[in-house]
This record gives sequence, C-alpha cells and structure tokens, in this order.
Amino acid sequence: MLYHFLYPLHEYISGFNVFRYITFRTIGGALTAFLLLLFIGPSFIRMIRKMQIGQMVRDDGPQTHLSKQGVPTMGGVLILMSLTVSTLLWADPTSELIQLLLGITIFFGLIGSIDDLKKVRKQNTKGLSARQKLILQVTGAAIVGLYLTVHPEYDSRLSLPFSKDVQPDLGWWYIPFAVLVIVGASNAVNLTDGLDGLAAGPMIISSAVYLIFSYVAGHVVMANYLQVPYISGAGEVTVFCGAMAGACLGFLWFNAHPALIFMGDVGSLALGAALGTVSLIIKQEMLLAIVGGIFVMEALSVILQVGYFKYSGGKRIFLMAPFHHHFEKKGWKETQVVVRFWIISIILGLLALATLKLR
Repeated sequence: MLYHFLYPLHEYISGFNVFRYITFRTIGGALTAFLLLLFIGPSFIRMIRKMQIGQMVRDDGPQTHLSKQGVPTMGGVLILMSLTVSTLLWADPTSELIQLLLGITIFFGLIGSIDDLKKVRKQNTKGLSARQKLILQVTGAAIVGLYLTVHPEYDSRLSLPFSKDVQPDLGWWYIPFAVLVIVGASNAVNLTDGLDGLAAGPMIISSAVYLIFSYVAGHVVMANYLQVPYISGAGEVTVFCGAMAGACLGFLWFNAHPALIFMGDVGSLALGAALGTVSLIIKQEMLLAIVGGIFVMEALSVILQVGYFKYSGGKRIFLMAPFHHHFEKKGWKETQVVVRFWIISIILGLLALATLKLR
C-alpha cells in the first residue's frame, strides 16, 4: 500500500525511490509488525485477562505446567493483526500471492479461534472435534492447491533439496500433496506450541529462511544462477515472510518464560498454514522438512507414540508426547528444552540455506 502511495513521489523527491526495493520494504514490514505488536500487546493481554480467556492445562501433563492454568491465551490474534496490517502496508496488496497468503492465514486463524473459544466455554482442553477441524483445514488447503495447479505460471513439479535435475511431476496429485503440506505444517506448529516460546522461536527462524528463498525465487538473475525455480511476484512473498518473522519476534517478547500470554490455536494453526503455503508458492515444498524440522519432529513423536501405543497394547516410546514433554519428564527445565530446540532450529535453518549451493 505504501508502495503505491509513496513510490510515485520519487519523481519529485528522490528519497521515495527506496520503496521500489524489496529489501527495504521487507525490513519495514518486519519492524512494523514487531513494533505494532509491542504497542498493542499490553492492552490486549489486559483485555483477554478481563474476559477470562485463559489457558486450559492437561491433567496428565508435567506438574510444572499447572501454574500456566488461566494464563491469557488466543495471543495469535495479536500475531495475525500485526502480520496482516504490516503486510498490507509494505507489500503490494494487489498481488495475487499476497492475497492468497493472507486469505489462507486468516482462514486457519478463524478455525483456531473457534477451537480456542470452545475450549474456554467448555472449561476443558477439547475444542472442535478432530473431524470438524480436519474438514475445515483440508477445505482451505485444497483451495490453495487447486489455485497453484491451474495457475498458468505454476506447474505440478517438485523441487528437491540438494538436487537440480530430479523434479518429479505430480500432475493433479499436486492438490492432495498441497493439502498434506499445509495441513501437516499447521498441525505440527500447533503440537509444538506447548512451552513458553517454543513455537515462536522456530517460526522466526523458519520465516527468516523462507524470506531468503522467496527473495531468490523472485529475482530472475539470482534464481537462474542458483538454479532454483523463478517465480514471478515472489518478491512480495519476501515482505510477507519479513512481517511474519517480525510479528513472531514481537509476540516472543510477551511469550518468553514465564509467558504472559499464549498464542493458542488461532496463532499456531495460522502460522503453520502460512509457512506451508509459502513453501508451495516458491516451489520449495520439500525443503520445509528441513526448515521446519523441529515441527516435523514434534508431529512425528505424536504419530509414533499413538501408533506404538495401539500396536503394543499400551506401551510407549516416549515418556510423553509431543516429545518436548518427554525431556521435561526426564528432568530438563522448560527453558532448557526451549533454548536447545531453538539451537537445533538454527542449525536446520543453516542447513536449508546450504542447499542453495549444494545442488
């Protein structure tokens, strides 16, 4: 929006020429989202506390989590507000890619908000049923998959990390694949959001990594040199990723231990869906397994735990799943788990960036 209003003024004042640069607008988007969340955060937390929208804690969880009972939740609304406003200000709002990203992010945020409100009203840890949630998630993700499949500038081929020649073509199977990526990423981030700052930290890192990949994908010279798919308009996705990183960074200010607010499903489901959609848009879908490795490991721990529990007749692989709770049960302090998971996320992010040259 600022690009359309202020860039034309460069004919009269040369300084406004900076609005044509993706890098400048990405930094502006990140800082705007961060500062906006810091500004509205305290009043939002007071409002949520007054409305008695508090966290519901599982009875079978670590005993140290009992103190989290009643802590304000649905902080994801803060993230979505700052992300949306910042993106609309600094990105090109007429971009179809930006509209697609904001649309799917807000849609999954609405699913999460319904789920959070149901939990608060029922005063338990169950919101929407698994079937209801899955139907809504699949519907939204399928729309994204269909859009990308029929769009003339996209194809159904996959880009594989560490390989420039192998590009399997999924054809119409790309739609269910897109559903798997978006729904899987959304639920994986949701499962990770169990400790103070645990989901926000890796989201900042993942957003920053995809920010770089989006910039490369939208720059024809860099894309050709690094042999990654060139995506027209992907530069605007860079601004979105910057705003998402800034919003998560601002949220971490309040979510760091001891957390003053939790993001809730409204935040975790939306952020995961946004991350998955970004990976699809810039044709770096498979890279998500590396970039979001922490989220993948958390989701796999739940799948393995449940599967083995049913297969073995009650035995467990982990002391508790998702497996960040496993380490708590083993005696790690919450902050130790969180910071060490951040460190792993940084290492995975660097590995993902290395794939730009290792092809």
